[in-house]
Amino acid sequence: MYNVSARIGAGYEALFGALAEVLRAGGMLEAVEFQRDPVLPDFWKRPDMLLSQTCGYPYLTQLREHVRLLATPAYDFEGCLGADYASAIVVREGGGIATLADARGRTAAVNDAASNSGMNALRHAVAPLAREGCFFSGVIWSGSHRASLELVRNGAADLAAIDCVTLGYLRREQPASLDGIALLQYSAPSPGLPLVAGAAVPEALRQQLREALLAPPAALAAIMPALSIRAFAPYTIQEYARIGVLESEAQAHGYPQLAQPRTTFKEEKTCY
Repeated sequence: MYNVSARIGAGYEALFGALAEVLRAGGMLEAVEFQRDPVLPDFWKRPDMLLSQTCGYPYLTQLREHVRLLATPAYDFEGCLGADYASAIVVREGGGIATLADARGRTAAVNDAASNSGMNALRHAVAPLAREGCFFSGVIWSGSHRASLELVRNGAADLAAIDCVTLGYLRREQPASLDGIALLQYSAPSPGLPLVAGAAVPEALRQQLREALLAPPAALAAIMPALSIRAFAPYTIQEYARIGVLESEAQAHGYPQLAQPRTTFKEEKTCY
């Protein structure tokens, strides 16, 4: 989910590989096949999916019957608090938006309609400012947070909500991608992106993965700093229900969607 560079991608693969070694050392696993470009959300619904990371909003709305929660990373980035995270609502420098209210009637770039950080948190943030269910004049569905940032940078969109973990990785790996981008504010916090296993994975395997995440062995602990992961938290469905509260509060303001049907759509890929 945070594959912003080859180095970060390799880091996550190493982390997942270290977890597989934990299972092998316990005599509970013979082989693991890595799916490096899975089709989402279909992959998350595979009952034999041993381990993946998903977004909290699709977990809550689509995946609860298909996956089981393992643990949630606590990242060491601005905008994170424990295993909670927030969206950085960003604008173009010199774009005339100094407050969220200034974005009324402007265009938002959003990575995916099923994204908690890009859509749900942004909807919640602007809902109190909406009038008769309207705030933005349009939404461009970009396909990724990096694409949303580029749309804001080049003037095609005026505002975007970016997962603060993605933003932290980009500051470190690709700082030029944030040139001309200004932070407006952070959204309300919500649970971060959980690690999950398919519903058919035996409970003994899931429990061994949980134990390794919550008390990392040396090989796993050595990988975590490069990914800015401080620890893993045992978040449950009760924590993830807070994501649904953001949605309900937006609906209570009469703002169930970011824009009216004239919204512009681009290619949809994945969420964070």
